[in-house]
Amino acid sequence: MISFAYPQLLYLLLLIPAFAGLFWWSRHKRSRKLRRYGRQDVIAQLMPEASRYMPWVKLSLSLVVIAFLVIMIARPRATATLEESARETEESRGIEIMICLDVSNSMLASSTDDPMGISRLDRAKHLLERLIKSMRDDKVGLIVFAGDAYTQLPITADRISAQMFVNGVSTGMVPTQGTAIGAAIDMAIESFTPDEKTGKAIVIITDGENFEDDAVKAAKDAASAGIQVDVIGLGTSKGAPIVLNRKTNEYMKDYEGNQVVTRLNEQEAQKIADAGKGIYVSGNSSSAVDDLDTKLDTLAKSDFIRTTFSPQAEQFPIFAWLALIFMIMEAVTVTRKISWLKKVSFFSTNPKNGKK
Repeated sequence: MISFAYPQLLYLLLLIPAFAGLFWWSRHKRSRKLRRYGRQDVIAQLMPEASRYMPWVKLSLSLVVIAFLVIMIARPRATATLEESARETEESRGIEIMICLDVSNSMLASSTDDPMGISRLDRAKHLLERLIKSMRDDKVGLIVFAGDAYTQLPITADRISAQMFVNGVSTGMVPTQGTAIGAAIDMAIESFTPDEKTGKAIVIITDGENFEDDAVKAAKDAASAGIQVDVIGLGTSKGAPIVLNRKTNEYMKDYEGNQVVTRLNEQEAQKIADAGKGIYVSGNSSSAVDDLDTKLDTLAKSDFIRTTFSPQAEQFPIFAWLALIFMIMEAVTVTRKISWLKKVSFFSTNPKNGKK
């Protein structure tokens, strides 16, 4: 038996009959246009290389590839292995943590005083990797924000999925630029489970340049709801230019052609943490994750069923290999007649009656 981590993605399989229908319609229209020029058997002699069946073979291979890719991203898992893993860890005690990660363009700037130092976004990913690893019995979710906020991962105990989503974060995920920290906090508040006994925390990772809304008020609302708001600040007060291309040393400029410099607003970040009854830590500190862990440990932990997956339970590599094999087959398949098949006779003459 196989289950899926994201079964809702299987609805994408409905694209397969849709694509097949569109292809049939295009072939039907093509046939109608050809019939305008004369009899079909005569036109076929004028196009000796045109195949009636190979386009359908190529389409079928393409649709199989799409099917395998959809199944792969839905993350199939072996149910038997899942049950064994679940029995080993039936209950856990932990808290719920919603991470709000700033993906505005300013996060492309250096996290240090060196303009070409590690970017704030890469530094944030490194911190989150350590933080997620330390969440042995906690649930975690991910929200990305710039001018708007979007949920990337709902609250889950699946740390593997959380790490995958964090690794895939980029500044191009939110089309609207800005830094709407308040909107991210409001969205995070609505993302927790209704269990009032479970300790809840929002961890904001940002450079603190808030231009869109009242983040302090949003943090106060979270604290009133019993949700702790912690902030990790990235960057320095000296500031750094926004690097668009590190290979060519291309920097962001304003409308007047001046280089844009972005600075860490520690004062704003501290205000948000104070309003949310949490702590502010510098992302450049070697003890940033440890300090945050200490603060999160003060929250009340509750029991919940934890579902874990061993590496053997994950079945998506099988479908990835199948998709690759069929993709190669589709790439080498031609839509015209295959020359060597022309010499093959699929019907033999019956010597008794002389019929084929």
